[in-house]
Amino acid sequence: MKNLIKLERARNNITQADLADMVKVSRQTINSIETGRFIPSALLAFKIAHVLQSSVDEIFQLEESDWSE
Repeated sequence: MKNLIKLERARNNITQADLADMVKVSRQTINSIETGRFIPSALLAFKIAHVLQSSVDEIFQLEESDWSE
């Protein structure tokens, strides 16, 4: 799954640490999501999208390889 968290954080002038504090996770979790090492729960995805003033489907996008798992 690809995501646009880093881009949206930059547009909103929010650091990884700021976003992590706002959604109540560690900065390392945000980093892992941004780099694709961790896929967030639906609840966390909605929280991130809300903070970034976007919809979940604007932030998180399925890739072709996601359909074969």
